Amino acid sequence: MTVTQSNSLQTPLYFLSVESKAKFTDFAGWEMALQYSGLKKEHQAVRESVGMFDISHMGKFSLQGKALRSSLNYLVPSDLSNLESGQAQYSVLLNHKGGIIDDIIFYYQGGNEENIESGILIVNASTTSKDWHWLTENLKNQDIELKDNSRDLALIALQGKNAVEYLNPLVTEDLTTLPSFGHLTTEIDAETVFIARTGYTGEDGFEIMTTPTIAQKLWKHFLGKNVTPCGLGCRDTLRLEACMGLYGQDMNEEITPLEAGISWVVNFNHDFIGKDILLTQKQEKVKKRLVAIEMEGKYIARHDYPILINNQVVGHITSGTLSPTLNKAIALGYVPYNYSKIGQKLDIEIREKLYPARIVKKPFYHR
Repeated sequence: MTVTQSNSLQTPLYFLSVESKAKFTDFAGWEMALQYSGLKKEHQAVRESVGMFDISHMGKFSLQGKALRSSLNYLVPSDLSNLESGQAQYSVLLNHKGGIIDDIIFYYQGGNEENIESGILIVNASTTSKDWHWLTENLKNQDIELKDNSRDLALIALQGKNAVEYLNPLVTEDLTTLPSFGHLTTEIDAETVFIARTGYTGEDGFEIMTTPTIAQKLWKHFLGKNVTPCGLGCRDTLRLEACMGLYGQDMNEEITPLEAGISWVVNFNHDFIGKDILLTQKQEKVKKRLVAIEMEGKYIARHDYPILINNQVVGHITSGTLSPTLNKAIALGYVPYNYSKIGQKLDIEIREKLYPARIVKKPFYHR
């Protein structure tokens, strides 16, 4: 594949994807691999063995300062105060209306005797600039030093039940004992490598953040071990089967975590931005909820397709696809709370015709 001139940003692994004859797409201003050998093949590789993704477009912030967890605690509904070194927390940044600015993972790296704590924040590519401004504005009086490493570091997701077998021989630590959402810092070829047991596929796996040089070596190494390179196409089908929301589609600044079906990230035992709104929603019940929808046929419910009950539009699809694992058309969408029970029958409008569907239990796929 020839390299064309583009105004999009390119990751440190871009040219290796070109060599693998990837098909590219613009995503959040980055030229990203959509697929390599084909969406279904890549999807199956992750579900059945192992696959790797270039996710270097993600925002990568390092944070350091006194009482870092306490300072961040006010910006998220999760309670970070009990995190220990080597533990991580999935959460969301909230605005003053309780809406989701972004969904994030905070990796706590511990503190020293002077109470100087360190951590890493991974954010979405499409919201990196917005998140940076929000954090700097809200932490400016907190004695917290922030650094944006988004352009300087590469990020590889090695995902699938066999991921540990491929990564473990490369490091001195035993990754088989690293728990889910556990993380550590090690070295490869005398350069720092950050490894976390996290991912966005519904499978076991790791996310590896390091210098472009080491990332390129790792990518070539895994290619030599026949690890399947995977693009954003199957990343989307994998996360949807696992009912993991996509920021900008399944959640945004007008939607609260209680509405988005991630109420488990909310801990009301501490103060945080938007708490009063979420307390009211909890007491009075939310007006809408994100639900998992299964079509009765193979017609696919796509983003923004209307959801109807008794011939009345009650909501819209946020994400939809044909599940490669289940061979069923699946989707996420918002419906009024009163119609959000499992088993509720719906109709989805597809090209001016109605097709039957029903609400099912999340997630669609369990590993």
